[in-house]
Amino acid sequence: MDGRQPRPGSRVSRRDVLRLGVGTAGAAMLGAAGCAPNANKATGGGGGGGALVFLSTQLRPVEEAEKMRQKILADYGGKVDFLGEDAGPFHDRIEAEARAGKGTVGVIGGEHGDMATLAAQDRLMDLSDLTQQLADRGFNEDYLELAKLGGDKPLYIPWMQASYVMVARKEALDVAPAGLDTKQGVTYEQVTAWAKAIADKEKSKRFGLPLADDGLVHRFLQGFTYPSYTGGLNTTFKSADATSMWGWLKSTWAYANPQSTSYAFMQEPLQGGEVWLAWDHVARMIEALRGNPEGFVAFACPVGPKGLGYLAVLNGLAIPKTAPNPDESKKLITYLTDPKTMAVTAREVGFFPPTKSQELPTDVDEGIKAEAAALASQAGNPKALTSLLPVGLGDKSGAYNDVFRSVLESIVLKGKPVGQVLDAEAKTLQGVLDQTKAKCWKPDPESSGTCKVG
Repeated sequence: MDGRQPRPGSRVSRRDVLRLGVGTAGAAMLGAAGCAPNANKATGGGGGGGALVFLSTQLRPVEEAEKMRQKILADYGGKVDFLGEDAGPFHDRIEAEARAGKGTVGVIGGEHGDMATLAAQDRLMDLSDLTQQLADRGFNEDYLELAKLGGDKPLYIPWMQASYVMVARKEALDVAPAGLDTKQGVTYEQVTAWAKAIADKEKSKRFGLPLADDGLVHRFLQGFTYPSYTGGLNTTFKSADATSMWGWLKSTWAYANPQSTSYAFMQEPLQGGEVWLAWDHVARMIEALRGNPEGFVAFACPVGPKGLGYLAVLNGLAIPKTAPNPDESKKLITYLTDPKTMAVTAREVGFFPPTKSQELPTDVDEGIKAEAAALASQAGNPKALTSLLPVGLGDKSGAYNDVFRSVLESIVLKGKPVGQVLDAEAKTLQGVLDQTKAKCWKPDPESSGTCKVG
């Protein structure tokens, strides 16, 4: 899941779980969703009372799951049992029902990568007819192509999208380097200069990244800095361009608030003034922009030597082949992709419609509007270089992400030699890809077999 993680507190960190030997399938999330009462229901018969079971890797934390049940599904004309699950249990349940030849799950919601894993196992129903019925939704054509998952038939329906942006406190604009214009786009070098200027003025470091165990700094590397500096990800992992990128991050870290290692949601340190300039998922910035829209500015992520690398977080809705009532499943998907429902989704949980144009309702708050404008600027930049979330990793996603976090810890926090660290971690990265036989995904070029680390 991207963006929808629990806040720090009553959870065990991924690294602690790995040390205890639980494994990556359960490591990514042992908090609000995975250990909540709903998770217990998810491993039982599910549904109950004739309810359609909607199993999702998205909107798992308690507050967002309740918004799904109480707000987004409020006008649906049937009973729905919404169950948020971590990727490991999510895939385990679909696989168990497939092997049993009988299922209780009617609709599944997940990231593009979740769907790719299920498609490779032949677990998803052909949705060609439903895609035609929903032609008036105006889905982004690239997303419709992605929904075919490399084949010629759509296996999921685009559901919602999100990404990551930069946010600065308004007072930070007073010390922005000459020539910097957030509306026209910033470069990585300008970010460093800006962070330094803030530190010089305030006599404290106020750049911030979400390095906590449940922060998303690994996505910053995978979808933003690596593509922007190297044009790739796995295939350029230990390249000379990657060395330059890590050099940039080391120099910029000199102006980062040391508390960044404890930050999971950047909206909180932004609101408190501990941080003046930050990067994070839109869902983890929204409360700052909602609470004080005049006090912050949201803008597109930086441009690097190879372009503006950014991560497109696409989520879809699919029907497993073992669904007990496919017609009812299609009815729910039709409801969830109705423009009115997508507007409620944007308003309540900060995920945007996966459509060609972002026509939001007039009553959405200023924070949502600010993020939508930043995302539009990002995607519309002529130097934009789109990346996808990891594809085909299944329950090894946590192990894959940990490689990038480990590299950051070694190079940026501990000061170890870049080349030495990248050479060592490249072997670990290749091991994860070999285990899953994952092919390359954007921004890397397509591969005919397992993606090779370069």
